[in-house]
Amino acid sequence: KLTIYHVAVIYLHYLETELSLSALVVDGGIRYRGLTQDVQILPVDYEIEYICRGNRVIVGPKVRKCLPNGTWTDIAQHSRCLLLCPRVWTSLENGRVTVKPPGPPVEGTVLHYSCHAGFILEGRNISHCTKLGKWDAPKPTCLCEYLCQCLYIGALFPMSGGWPGGQACMPSAQMALDLVNNRSDILPDYELELIHYDSMCDPGEATKLLYDLLYTEPIKIVLMPGCSGVSTLVAEAARMWNLIVLSYGSSSPALSNRQRFPTFFRTHPSATLHNPTRVQLFQKWKWTRIATIQQTTEVFTSTLDDLEQRTKEAGIEISVRQSFLTDPAVAVKNLKRQDARIIVGLFYETEARKVFCEVFKEKLYGKKYVWFLIGWYADNWFKIKDPAINCTVENMTEAVEGHVTTEIVMLNPETVRGVSNMTSQEFIAALMSRLGGMNPEETGGFQEAPLAYDAVWALALALNKTVAPLKAKGRRLEDFNYNNHDITSEIYRALNTSSFEGVSGQVVFDAQGSRMAMTLIEQLQGGSYKKIGYYDSSQKNLSWFGNDVWIGAGPPADRTVVIEEYRFLSQKLFAAVSVFAGLGILLGIVCLTFNIYNGNVRYIQNSQPYLNNMTAVGCMMALAAVFPLGIDGHHVHRSQFPVVCQFRLWLLGLGFSLAYGSMFTKIWWVHTLFTKKEEKKEKKKQHLEPWKLYATVGVLLAIDFLSLMIWQIVDPLHITVEKFTKEAPKEDLDVLIQPLLEHCNSEKMNTWLGVVYGYKGLLLLLGIFLAYETKSVSTEKINDHRAVGMAIYNVAVLCLITAPVTMILSSQQDASFAFASLAIVFSAYITLVVLFVPKVSVVLGRKVQTVLLSGHSEDRFVHQQQRRGEIQAAGEREQGTAKDHPGGEDTRYFTLNRHTHIY
Repeated sequence: KLTIYHVAVIYLHYLETELSLSALVVDGGIRYRGLTQDVQILPVDYEIEYICRGNRVIVGPKVRKCLPNGTWTDIAQHSRCLLLCPRVWTSLENGRVTVKPPGPPVEGTVLHYSCHAGFILEGRNISHCTKLGKWDAPKPTCLCEYLCQCLYIGALFPMSGGWPGGQACMPSAQMALDLVNNRSDILPDYELELIHYDSMCDPGEATKLLYDLLYTEPIKIVLMPGCSGVSTLVAEAARMWNLIVLSYGSSSPALSNRQRFPTFFRTHPSATLHNPTRVQLFQKWKWTRIATIQQTTEVFTSTLDDLEQRTKEAGIEISVRQSFLTDPAVAVKNLKRQDARIIVGLFYETEARKVFCEVFKEKLYGKKYVWFLIGWYADNWFKIKDPAINCTVENMTEAVEGHVTTEIVMLNPETVRGVSNMTSQEFIAALMSRLGGMNPEETGGFQEAPLAYDAVWALALALNKTVAPLKAKGRRLEDFNYNNHDITSEIYRALNTSSFEGVSGQVVFDAQGSRMAMTLIEQLQGGSYKKIGYYDSSQKNLSWFGNDVWIGAGPPADRTVVIEEYRFLSQKLFAAVSVFAGLGILLGIVCLTFNIYNGNVRYIQNSQPYLNNMTAVGCMMALAAVFPLGIDGHHVHRSQFPVVCQFRLWLLGLGFSLAYGSMFTKIWWVHTLFTKKEEKKEKKKQHLEPWKLYATVGVLLAIDFLSLMIWQIVDPLHITVEKFTKEAPKEDLDVLIQPLLEHCNSEKMNTWLGVVYGYKGLLLLLGIFLAYETKSVSTEKINDHRAVGMAIYNVAVLCLITAPVTMILSSQQDASFAFASLAIVFSAYITLVVLFVPKVSVVLGRKVQTVLLSGHSEDRFVHQQQRRGEIQAAGEREQGTAKDHPGGEDTRYFTLNRHTHIY
């Protein structure tokens, strides 16, 4: 929001700007972006752009921005439209040109000329660019002091722009040319001359300069561009002129394409050279799973494609691949969510700060993580205050600790004298002297300067190697023209086989024309980078210092170690239920033995003992199923588990059919024979044929047998493993527990269970209905049908509850087993107790009564004999008395009969 004061100041300054540009309007003007001409007040942060007409160029700021305080950016610097003098004056064959001030040659620019050793300057050594856009003196020339043949190299050095690498690379290349021209053993009959322009690292500008190089004399035998964008343009066009291209500052992997760039070489290795080193380190630390995060640019995308190919060949998996354009927050969160541990980051320095600010927030650092970065960032890149992030220096320092960088070695670390008879340390000293004391950190291309130096030596040695083969063919290097393919082929062959020791190390080109160099491996330890090794990709040799430091005990694992842990049934629960099942089986054996032994007792006979025997056998089979029901991987090998599954299924299925089928048969026939009133009396008189009962049970058994047989043949049971959510152990370990549970399953398990449960469920419901209908029936033909009905109630209720509950609890092995096994045990116990305990009590009671009655009969017989003796004696006494009384005989008879009657 603007105050009135700000608006007034901006408006006044706007008028001042218009007035100050009144002189500029003749040669240029101001472009107002997105505003109409009648707008009088410009908003804060609004940008204006100066434009020039004709051949004039802007000197000074080209764009200005309106600031909140009412001023403009770079207000102290003037912007002017000045005429551009011809650029051809800025280069000198066999000599040097110093431009003051540096930049484009416009009005006021001064050129200073000097010649190389062995040449004499002809003409003025100084020239000024006038207001008319012309130089005030003709261009001088450098004449050879003695007879020599010059070979010209067309070079594009980016003195300004996105990468001003020419500031150090051009002096370095010129230094190499001076040494080569002074060597009598290298091109003794030739002088190499550098014709160079400032490409400003801009492909558009380079297009115009390439035209000047090709269509102005003299003929150039080789082109030397810098910057990947400029090199791409030059290398693609150069083949049309049969020109070899040798670059000193291009790292784009896209240039490693022989079909597109058939004559391209570079002493700057491709960005993909980091990848062999990374793969070597992955293998050293035994990592087979990595992740990547990249900034969405062509160079990083190509590098990552190459890394993916190399890791695939090495048997290493890139499990996570994330990219971002400007904001890495989502990409970093995805790395954390997908358990990335070994992470390769491909991005520029500014984006690196954004990434590691998010890394700090997500805690994606520490002893569990390793980051691989590019090594050409500034050493203090993470300490630079960046308004684009909201992390402190302490936060950033904590997040980046321990990361590993790979950096192409551009300066030979060893003190050896190469082909130029100069060590790397001597080269740096000579370059610093030539730069006139400029700060290396502020001089563009200082790191790449050894590559430009070695590029000139590679070219000189290759040209020297072609002299003899060309002489044998009757040709010379000076015969080169843009239509001569033979000389180009010889130069290509010589460069392709180059191998020499330079100040940047061993110079060797691969099949794609890219430099094969050593890679420096560093690790951030305590806030500063420490060298931990070198890798020579040409020799495939890893030089390891052994001073790598890790936050944990050693290099972290490439993933969270997942330990598979099978869940097994509680052995205490299994033992307890097995005891109950064993006792139940023992009870079944007792009941079965009792029923068979007392089969001749009428009360047992009237209860259909053979059906009762089937019930006892079925209960014992169901109880026996408890044992395989509790057997899992803790007891048997996985290969034997399907057999246990089948055994479990058959025992339960046939046991249910025998036990419940025999009870259902009884209740079914009772209902059939005795529930119709009009036929009740007649049917009570009918004799119940046992074979019909057995046939009913046989039908139920046959249905179960066939269904189980079809199930086993068509869709046999097998093991499936259920996975649960990973669990972290209580200890501070970098592992997770993966709980697993084995199940008996088949392809269409739900379909089969639906059929079986549906059929048996209907049978249970029908049994409940029949038991209810016959609860008041009384018959001696099946005298235990009420007990059967009670058993059916209990079995049906338990089964109808257990079946769905066990399906719900299938993932909880203890609960599922306890519920299912106890339902089986209780059903069997209830059935055996309800059916057989009353029979046992009745039969035993009658036997006891019989024993008691037989003892009472013996006592009565003894008493009777005694009584008869007493009566007989009394009769004799009464008979003797009767003789003395009238009617004595009759009295005796009466008395005897009286005693007999009383007895």
